[in-house]
Parts: sequence; C-alpha cells; structure tokens
Amino acid sequence: MDDMDHRILSALHACGADPRVASAARGLSLAGEHGALWLAAGLAGAAADGARRRTWLRGTALVAGAHLGSIGVKRLVRRARPSHVRPLVRTAGRHSFPSSHATSAVAAAVAFGALGAPALAPLAAAMCVSRLVAGVHYPSDVAAGAALGALTARAGARWMRGGVPDASYPGRSA
Repeated sequence: MDDMDHRILSALHACGADPRVASAARGLSLAGEHGALWLAAGLAGAAADGARRRTWLRGTALVAGAHLGSIGVKRLVRRARPSHVRPLVRTAGRHSFPSSHATSAVAAAVAFGALGAPALAPLAAAMCVSRLVAGVHYPSDVAAGAALGALTARAGARWMRGGVPDASYPGRSA
C-alpha cells in the first residue's frame, strides 16, 4: 500500500507543475484550512434558508465535529506527512492521517447535499484531490478523511433533521 500511495501521490503532485493547477491547489488548501470554507457554507445556508436554519446549523455542527474528530485521529496515528515530494503549501500540523481537509469537505458535501446543495460535492472532490496535488497527504490519508467525513455526516443525519427519519433511505419512512 505504501508503494501505491507514493506512486499515486507523485503522479498527482506532478500536476502541480502547471502554475494554474498549483494556484488552484493552494487556493483550495487555504479555503479549507480548519474547515473554514465548509463552515462558512453551512452558515450561509442557515442565513439564506430561514425555514431550515436549525437544520443547517446542525449540519454545520456535524462538519465541525467531523473536523475535530479527524484532528483527534491524527494525534493518535501520528503518521508523518509525505517527504518524497516538495509541498506546495504550508500545513497547520505535521501529521498526515487522516486528511482533515478531506474530512470536513466530504462531511459538508454529505450533510449539505441532503439539504439540497449538491454543487458542494464536486468542490469537495476538488478539495480532496488538491491535497495530493499540494503534496501534503498520501491518497490513503485523503480516502480515510473522506470516509470519516461521510460516516460522521451520515451518522448524524437524523439528529441534523431534528429527529425526523429520512424517507429517502430503504427501510425508513417519513
């Protein structure tokens, strides 16, 4: 797995040789720092959708919780960041697993997507790829972060909706 992680990272990091790609990766990295982009999106949703304000705020809390959870996992696992590529950005910490950017991005895509904001999914995917282009995570870090974000948002979905079951999933009724 480590060899595959290194090869995939090296291939995607090479895309950063294009200044436009490098600039996009840097911009996404900055916007996603500490989950800021996704927390702002949740607060914007709460401000714009008064009828579902509480649901948006709970979704935003799920994103924050997922992000904090990823930081906790980083402190337990303590995997070093990639050293075989030169990073395009500075990082807030030295640990790599899981990617907190991927965690908060996918948590937001799942939580806010359930509220009718499907446009966040492609942006979340771009955020995940940007961590590889930037050279600050291995693919397994990003995959684990994405899984943690999706699981957190899905596990908290009923709470986010105020205890109302989601009729869109098999075996559940409204």
